[in-house]
Amino acid sequence: MTHSRSVQLAYVVVVLIWATTPLAIRWGAVDTGFAFAAMARMALGMLFALLLLALWRLPVPLHRRALLSYLCAGGGLFVSMLCVYWAAPRIDSGLISVIFGLSPLVTSLLAALWLRERGLGLLSVVGMLLGVAGLALIFADQRLTTTGGGLAAIVVLLFAVLSHAASLVGLKWIGDDSPPLATATGALLVAAPLFLLSWWLTGGSLPPTLSLRGGLSIVYLGLFGSVLGFALYYYIVRYLSSAQVALILVITPVLALLLGRLFNDEQLPSQVWLGAAVICLGLVLHQRGSRPALPMQRPVSDPGTAQGVSPERR
Repeated sequence: MTHSRSVQLAYVVVVLIWATTPLAIRWGAVDTGFAFAAMARMALGMLFALLLLALWRLPVPLHRRALLSYLCAGGGLFVSMLCVYWAAPRIDSGLISVIFGLSPLVTSLLAALWLRERGLGLLSVVGMLLGVAGLALIFADQRLTTTGGGLAAIVVLLFAVLSHAASLVGLKWIGDDSPPLATATGALLVAAPLFLLSWWLTGGSLPPTLSLRGGLSIVYLGLFGSVLGFALYYYIVRYLSSAQVALILVITPVLALLLGRLFNDEQLPSQVWLGAAVICLGLVLHQRGSRPALPMQRPVSDPGTAQGVSPERR
Protein backbone atom coordinates (compact mmCIF):
# COMPACT_ATOMS: atom_id res chain seq x y z
CA MET A 1 0.00 0.00 0.00
CA THR A 2 1.36 3.43 -0.95
CA HIS A 3 1.87 6.13 1.66
CA SER A 4 -0.99 8.30 0.36
CA ARG A 5 -3.35 5.32 0.36
CA SER A 6 -2.45 4.48 3.96
CA VAL A 7 -3.16 8.08 5.03
CA GLN A 8 -6.50 8.02 3.23
CA LEU A 9 -7.42 4.70 4.83
CA ALA A 10 -6.45 5.99 8.27
CA TYR A 11 -8.60 9.09 7.70
CA VAL A 12 -11.65 7.00 6.80
CA VAL A 13 -11.14 4.73 9.81
CA VAL A 14 -10.90 7.71 12.18
CA VAL A 15 -14.13 9.16 10.77
CA LEU A 16 -15.91 5.83 11.18
CA ILE A 17 -14.65 5.30 14.74
CA TRP A 18 -15.66 8.77 15.89
CA ALA A 19 -19.02 8.61 14.10
CA THR A 20 -19.91 5.28 15.71
CA THR A 21 -18.62 6.12 19.19
CA PRO A 22 -21.79 7.95 20.45
CA LEU A 23 -24.05 5.08 19.42
CA ALA A 24 -21.72 2.53 21.02
CA ILE A 25 -21.64 4.62 24.23
CA ARG A 26 -25.43 4.73 24.32
CA TRP A 27 -25.81 1.00 23.73
CA GLY A 28 -23.26 0.15 26.42
CA ALA A 29 -24.75 2.59 28.95
CA VAL A 30 -28.35 1.48 28.33
CA ASP A 31 -27.64 -2.26 28.37
CA THR A 32 -25.19 -2.42 31.31
CA GLY A 33 -25.55 0.85 33.25
CA PHE A 34 -23.55 4.00 32.65
CA ALA A 35 -21.04 3.55 35.50
CA PHE A 36 -20.21 -0.05 34.66
CA ALA A 37 -19.97 0.66 30.91
CA ALA A 38 -17.58 3.57 31.45
CA MET A 39 -15.45 1.64 33.96
CA ALA A 40 -15.22 -1.49 31.82
CA ARG A 41 -14.32 0.50 28.70
CA MET A 42 -11.55 2.48 30.38
CA ALA A 43 -10.10 -0.57 32.11
CA LEU A 44 -10.01 -2.46 28.83
CA GLY A 45 -8.49 0.54 27.04
CA MET A 46 -5.81 0.86 29.72
CA LEU A 47 -4.85 -2.82 29.42
CA PHE A 48 -4.74 -2.56 25.62
CA ALA A 49 -2.57 0.56 25.75
CA LEU A 50 -0.16 -1.10 28.19
CA LEU A 51 0.03 -4.12 25.89
CA LEU A 52 0.91 -1.89 22.93
CA LEU A 53 3.61 -0.13 24.94
CA ALA A 54 5.09 -3.50 25.89
CA LEU A 55 4.99 -4.82 22.32
CA TRP A 56 6.59 -1.66 20.91
CA ARG A 57 8.94 -1.34 23.91
CA LEU A 58 8.00 2.26 24.49
CA PRO A 59 8.78 3.69 27.94
CA VAL A 60 6.33 5.79 29.95
CA PRO A 61 8.20 8.99 30.91
CA LEU A 62 7.97 9.87 34.59
CA HIS A 63 9.49 13.35 34.67
CA ARG A 64 7.51 16.20 36.21
CA ARG A 65 6.03 17.58 33.01
CA ALA A 66 4.93 14.14 31.84
CA LEU A 67 3.28 13.39 35.19
CA LEU A 68 1.42 16.71 35.03
CA SER A 69 0.20 15.88 31.54
CA TYR A 70 -1.08 12.47 32.70
CA LEU A 71 -2.99 14.11 35.56
CA CYS A 72 -4.42 16.81 33.31
CA ALA A 73 -5.41 14.42 30.52
CA GLY A 74 -6.68 11.74 32.89
CA GLY A 75 -8.71 14.20 34.93
CA GLY A 76 -10.28 15.71 31.84
CA LEU A 77 -11.00 12.25 30.47
CA PHE A 78 -12.69 11.14 33.69
CA VAL A 79 -14.94 14.18 34.07
CA SER A 80 -15.93 14.49 30.41
CA MET A 81 -16.54 10.79 29.78
CA LEU A 82 -18.43 10.27 33.04
CA CYS A 83 -20.75 13.09 32.00
CA VAL A 84 -21.17 11.63 28.52
CA TYR A 85 -21.97 8.17 29.86
CA TRP A 86 -24.46 9.59 32.37
CA ALA A 87 -26.21 11.55 29.61
CA ALA A 88 -26.14 8.74 27.02
CA PRO A 89 -29.29 6.87 28.17
CA ARG A 90 -31.21 10.16 28.30
CA ILE A 91 -30.42 11.58 24.89
CA ASP A 92 -30.12 10.33 21.32
CA SER A 93 -26.64 9.25 20.23
CA GLY A 94 -26.50 11.57 17.23
CA LEU A 95 -27.17 14.57 19.43
CA ILE A 96 -24.25 13.58 21.68
CA SER A 97 -21.92 13.95 18.69
CA VAL A 98 -23.48 17.29 17.73
CA ILE A 99 -23.10 18.75 21.23
CA PHE A 100 -19.56 17.44 21.61
CA GLY A 101 -18.74 18.90 18.20
CA LEU A 102 -18.77 22.29 19.94
CA SER A 103 -15.49 21.40 21.67
CA PRO A 104 -13.21 23.06 19.05
CA LEU A 105 -15.09 26.34 19.51
CA VAL A 106 -14.83 26.17 23.30
CA THR A 107 -11.18 25.09 23.13
CA SER A 108 -10.22 28.02 20.91
CA LEU A 109 -12.01 30.46 23.21
CA LEU A 110 -10.31 29.06 26.33
CA ALA A 111 -6.93 29.12 24.57
CA ALA A 112 -7.41 32.77 23.66
CA LEU A 113 -8.36 33.65 27.25
CA TRP A 114 -5.92 31.40 29.11
CA LEU A 115 -2.91 31.15 26.81
CA ARG A 116 -3.41 34.52 25.10
CA GLU A 117 -3.26 32.80 21.71
CA ARG A 118 -4.13 34.95 18.73
CA GLY A 119 -6.09 32.36 16.82
CA LEU A 120 -9.52 33.99 16.48
CA GLY A 121 -10.30 35.79 13.24
CA LEU A 122 -13.61 37.34 12.22
CA LEU A 123 -14.87 34.17 10.57
CA SER A 124 -13.88 32.21 13.65
CA VAL A 125 -15.96 34.49 15.88
CA VAL A 126 -18.89 34.22 13.48
CA GLY A 127 -18.49 30.43 13.62
CA MET A 128 -18.68 30.53 17.41
CA LEU A 129 -21.83 32.64 17.28
CA LEU A 130 -23.38 30.17 14.85
CA GLY A 131 -22.47 27.35 17.21
CA VAL A 132 -24.33 29.14 20.01
CA ALA A 133 -27.27 29.79 17.66
CA GLY A 134 -27.42 26.12 16.68
CA LEU A 135 -27.34 25.11 20.32
CA ALA A 136 -30.15 27.57 21.06
CA LEU A 137 -32.27 25.96 18.33
CA ILE A 138 -31.75 22.57 19.96
CA PHE A 139 -32.65 23.92 23.40
CA ALA A 140 -35.76 25.61 22.00
CA ASP A 141 -37.34 22.32 20.92
CA GLN A 142 -39.75 21.55 23.74
CA ARG A 143 -40.27 17.92 22.69
CA LEU A 144 -36.58 17.27 23.25
CA THR A 145 -35.93 19.21 26.43
CA THR A 146 -39.07 18.40 28.44
CA THR A 147 -39.14 14.61 28.13
CA GLY A 148 -36.86 11.85 29.39
CA GLY A 149 -34.36 14.18 31.07
CA GLY A 150 -33.19 15.60 27.74
CA LEU A 151 -32.57 19.09 29.11
CA ALA A 152 -30.45 17.82 32.00
CA ALA A 153 -28.51 15.59 29.59
CA ILE A 154 -27.70 18.52 27.30
CA VAL A 155 -26.51 20.65 30.24
CA VAL A 156 -24.30 17.80 31.50
CA LEU A 157 -22.90 17.29 28.00
CA LEU A 158 -22.04 20.98 27.78
CA PHE A 159 -20.12 20.62 31.06
CA ALA A 160 -18.34 17.62 29.51
CA VAL A 161 -17.37 19.78 26.52
CA LEU A 162 -16.05 22.48 28.86
CA SER A 163 -13.96 20.05 30.92
CA HIS A 164 -12.64 18.37 27.77
CA ALA A 165 -11.62 21.71 26.28
CA ALA A 166 -10.02 22.85 29.55
CA SER A 167 -8.00 19.64 29.66
CA LEU A 168 -6.70 20.22 26.14
CA VAL A 169 -5.69 23.79 26.88
CA GLY A 170 -4.02 22.58 30.07
CA LEU A 171 -2.01 20.06 28.06
CA LYS A 172 -0.94 22.81 25.71
CA TRP A 173 0.15 24.95 28.66
CA ILE A 174 2.14 22.04 30.19
CA GLY A 175 3.88 21.43 26.86
CA ASP A 176 5.02 17.87 27.48
CA ASP A 177 6.77 16.19 24.53
CA SER A 178 6.27 12.55 25.53
CA PRO A 179 5.12 10.09 22.83
CA PRO A 180 1.35 10.35 22.27
CA LEU A 181 0.75 6.69 23.13
CA ALA A 182 2.62 7.14 26.40
CA THR A 183 0.48 10.18 27.26
CA ALA A 184 -2.69 8.29 26.37
CA THR A 185 -1.58 5.38 28.57
CA GLY A 186 -0.74 7.71 31.43
CA ALA A 187 -4.13 9.37 31.13
CA LEU A 188 -5.88 6.00 31.22
CA LEU A 189 -3.81 4.96 34.25
CA VAL A 190 -5.13 8.04 36.04
CA ALA A 191 -8.71 7.81 34.80
CA ALA A 192 -9.37 4.07 35.06
CA PRO A 193 -9.12 3.93 38.91
CA LEU A 194 -11.42 6.96 39.12
CA PHE A 195 -13.98 5.20 36.93
CA LEU A 196 -13.65 2.11 39.13
CA LEU A 197 -14.29 4.28 42.20
CA SER A 198 -17.32 5.96 40.60
CA TRP A 199 -18.75 2.54 39.71
CA TRP A 200 -18.27 1.35 43.30
CA LEU A 201 -19.86 4.53 44.72
CA THR A 202 -22.92 4.06 42.51
CA GLY A 203 -23.49 0.57 43.89
CA GLY A 204 -20.71 -1.45 42.31
CA SER A 205 -23.17 -3.93 40.89
CA LEU A 206 -22.53 -6.06 37.85
CA PRO A 207 -25.22 -6.12 35.16
CA PRO A 208 -27.52 -9.10 35.79
CA THR A 209 -27.15 -10.11 32.16
CA LEU A 210 -24.58 -8.81 29.71
CA SER A 211 -26.26 -8.43 26.35
CA LEU A 212 -24.26 -9.15 23.23
CA ARG A 213 -24.84 -5.60 22.02
CA GLY A 214 -23.71 -4.02 25.29
CA GLY A 215 -20.67 -6.27 25.63
CA LEU A 216 -19.51 -5.71 22.07
CA SER A 217 -20.00 -1.95 22.47
CA ILE A 218 -17.71 -1.89 25.51
CA VAL A 219 -15.03 -3.99 23.81
CA TYR A 220 -15.26 -1.89 20.64
CA LEU A 221 -14.83 1.37 22.54
CA GLY A 222 -12.05 -0.01 24.73
CA LEU A 223 -9.96 -1.22 21.79
CA PHE A 224 -10.88 1.15 19.00
CA GLY A 225 -12.42 4.26 20.55
CA SER A 226 -9.88 4.68 23.34
CA VAL A 227 -6.63 3.59 21.67
CA LEU A 228 -6.69 2.87 17.93
CA GLY A 229 -8.68 5.99 17.05
CA PHE A 230 -6.07 8.25 18.63
CA ALA A 231 -3.12 6.36 17.17
CA LEU A 232 -4.55 6.78 13.67
CA TYR A 233 -5.52 10.37 14.37
CA TYR A 234 -1.94 11.32 15.19
CA TYR A 235 -0.80 9.51 12.09
CA ILE A 236 -2.99 11.61 9.78
CA VAL A 237 -2.19 14.83 11.65
CA ARG A 238 1.44 14.46 10.54
CA TYR A 239 0.60 14.40 6.84
CA LEU A 240 -2.65 16.38 6.35
CA SER A 241 -3.46 20.05 6.72
CA SER A 242 -5.37 21.27 9.74
CA ALA A 243 -8.35 22.08 7.50
CA GLN A 244 -8.50 18.51 6.23
CA VAL A 245 -8.28 17.12 9.75
CA ALA A 246 -10.87 19.57 11.08
CA LEU A 247 -13.30 18.37 8.44
CA ILE A 248 -13.68 15.24 10.58
CA LEU A 249 -15.56 17.36 13.12
CA VAL A 250 -18.09 18.37 10.48
CA ILE A 251 -18.53 14.89 9.02
CA THR A 252 -18.86 12.88 12.24
CA PRO A 253 -21.94 14.63 13.77
CA VAL A 254 -23.86 14.20 10.53
CA LEU A 255 -22.87 10.53 10.23
CA ALA A 256 -23.69 9.97 13.92
CA LEU A 257 -27.17 11.41 13.41
CA LEU A 258 -27.74 9.12 10.42
CA LEU A 259 -26.39 6.06 12.23
CA GLY A 260 -28.62 6.74 15.22
CA ARG A 261 -31.63 6.91 12.97
CA LEU A 262 -30.73 3.80 10.97
CA PHE A 263 -29.59 1.49 13.78
CA ASN A 264 -31.32 2.86 16.89
CA ASP A 265 -34.55 4.24 15.43
CA GLU A 266 -33.79 7.73 16.75
CA GLN A 267 -36.38 10.22 15.48
CA LEU A 268 -35.02 13.68 16.13
CA PRO A 269 -37.29 16.70 15.51
CA SER A 270 -36.59 18.79 12.40
CA GLN A 271 -35.57 21.72 14.59
CA VAL A 272 -32.77 19.63 16.09
CA TRP A 273 -31.52 18.75 12.60
CA LEU A 274 -31.55 22.46 11.75
CA GLY A 275 -29.59 23.23 14.91
CA ALA A 276 -27.07 20.53 14.01
CA ALA A 277 -26.67 22.01 10.52
CA VAL A 278 -26.06 25.49 11.98
CA ILE A 279 -23.44 24.09 14.38
CA CYS A 280 -21.66 22.29 11.51
CA LEU A 281 -21.65 25.51 9.48
CA GLY A 282 -20.20 27.30 12.48
CA LEU A 283 -17.43 24.69 12.70
CA VAL A 284 -16.55 25.22 9.03
CA LEU A 285 -16.38 29.01 9.39
CA HIS A 286 -14.47 28.72 12.64
CA GLN A 287 -11.80 26.58 11.01
CA ARG A 288 -11.51 28.83 7.98
CA GLY A 289 -11.18 31.93 10.14
CA SER A 290 -8.77 30.54 12.73
CA ARG A 291 -5.09 31.24 12.50
CA PRO A 292 -2.89 28.37 13.68
CA ALA A 293 -3.58 27.97 17.36
CA LEU A 294 -3.59 25.17 19.86
CA PRO A 295 -2.46 22.30 17.67
CA MET A 296 -3.69 19.03 19.07
CA GLN A 297 -0.71 17.33 20.59
CA ARG A 298 -1.95 14.84 23.14
CA PRO A 299 -4.74 12.30 23.19
CA VAL A 300 -7.12 12.22 26.11
CA SER A 301 -9.75 9.89 24.70
CA ASP A 302 -12.55 9.92 22.12
CA PRO A 303 -15.83 12.44 21.47
CA GLY A 304 -17.04 10.92 22.97
CA THR A 305 -14.62 10.88 22.13
CA ALA A 306 -11.79 13.78 22.09
CA GLN A 307 -12.00 15.24 18.77
CA GLY A 308 -10.54 16.92 15.79
CA VAL A 309 -7.97 19.63 15.58
CA SER A 310 -8.71 20.49 19.14
CA PRO A 311 -10.07 17.17 20.31
CA GLU A 312 -13.87 14.55 23.12
CA ARG A 313 -13.89 13.06 22.19
CA ARG A 314 -15.94 11.74 22.20
